[in-house]
Amino acid sequence: MNLKLIDNEADLQLKNYDFDLFGRLVVTRTNDEWKYSEVLFDKVQTMKFPDENYKLSEVNQNGFAVGAFENGKCIGLAIFANNWNHYIYLDDLKVNPKHRKQGIASQLLEFAKKILKEQGYQGMYTIGQDNNLAACKFYLKNNFEIGGLNTRDYDFTQQLGKLDVYFYQKY
Repeated sequence: MNLKLIDNEADLQLKNYDFDLFGRLVVTRTNDEWKYSEVLFDKVQTMKFPDENYKLSEVNQNGFAVGAFENGKCIGLAIFANNWNHYIYLDDLKVNPKHRKQGIASQLLEFAKKILKEQGYQGMYTIGQDNNLAACKFYLKNNFEIGGLNTRDYDFTQQLGKLDVYFYQKY
């Protein structure tokens, strides 16, 4: 496997796949300290995000993308969007299910971190839905800290009741 900056629009078209929703990250803030616990669901559900149609020119205008490749085929993708506050936004992170649990997503973040430091960024941030416990645990395992909680994003959607957890990683 090799990691590199994405320079081909076709490599940006990595599909989204089903993932399991098996628990929730319960986030609280007391005395300026974020805390969390985990609640497992009685029944596992699956979810799939809609596929994106990324345009390389737009990705590069707003930031950049890095990919993990095996035999010339993109098997993992991380897309970053520039931000004003010295944190870059991790807009998308995905790995083909056949290649998950091999550390590819973590390697993509480490590879991008070198680029980000050269560009003067002090860290990165992303958002995870509280009911996507696997994603939340991934970010915490990869040295992200909870930095915010949005309780209102899904008020007028079919996903009413979900919360967005903001994860930050400083360099």
